[in-house]
This record gives sequence, structure tokens and C-alpha cells, in this order.
Amino acid sequence: MYEKVLVTLDGSKESECIIDHVRMLAKSCGFPKVVLLRVVEDFPPAALTYIGQDRARDAQKKARAAAEEYLSYAADSLRTHCGGVDIVVLEGNPATEILEYAEKNNIDMIAMASRGASGIVRFTLGSVTRRVMDHWKGVLLTASPESCKP
Repeated sequence: MYEKVLVTLDGSKESECIIDHVRMLAKSCGFPKVVLLRVVEDFPPAALTYIGQDRARDAQKKARAAAEEYLSYAADSLRTHCGGVDIVVLEGNPATEILEYAEKNNIDMIAMASRGASGIVRFTLGSVTRRVMDHWKGVLLTASPESCKP
């Protein structure tokens, strides 16, 4: 039913709760492809002025490398349950990048936690989740971090 599932993670324990739900679905549905995605946010222009272009570029490279390592680790827990697991790191606005990636890559379902690292809660959903929910026309699986507590 779902050929390609996009799982978004932001590096927080809260965002990782979605992995358990995707693993359970993959066991029963046998997803052929899961893509783990993390978006590294750009520096705000004011920060660039303060720290400088070179330092900002170095920090972005380190953040990107850390994101790739994090996703590789997260992918290990899914590999035995899915046909294949890819990792993707993008830079920019998280909601925009998630939506653009999903549209361009024929994603059947987006899976994400309802709240992550930002700590910003709009009603009961994180702002990134809310924006994805408002604009994504396909299937969206969300899980609250509380759903993963024993």
C-alpha cells in the first residue's frame, strides 16, 4: 500500500518516538522503502553578521555531518523491518524542505512526531508538524511523544 515512507527526525528524543510506530507498521505492511530525513536549519542573517560567513559555513558542515551520523544510527533500528532505508540531510526551513522533498520524490506517507526539539507548541502540535499537516495532501502519520513512553 505504501511504497515510500518519509520519516522526519530533528535529533530530539521526542521526534524519535515515530520510529517505533513506523517499525510496527513496517513489520505488518512490509514497507519497501523508508527515507529518514533531517533538516539542518540555516543560520539567521543576524547570526551570520555576528559570527561571519566562514564560521557559519563550518558550523553548517559540522551540523550536517552530525545529522548524517544521527540518521545512520536511527536507520539501523529499521533495516531489518523494511526493504530499504535511505538517509537524507537537507538544509533550510524544516517544513518547507520536508514538503518539497516529499512532493519531488513520490512519497506515499510522511511520518513525524507531533512535537520535537523546538519546544514551540501550537495548540497540541509542533509548528513544523502543523505546517506539514496544513499543506501535505497525502497520508500523514503523527505520534505524540507521550505515545512512546512505557
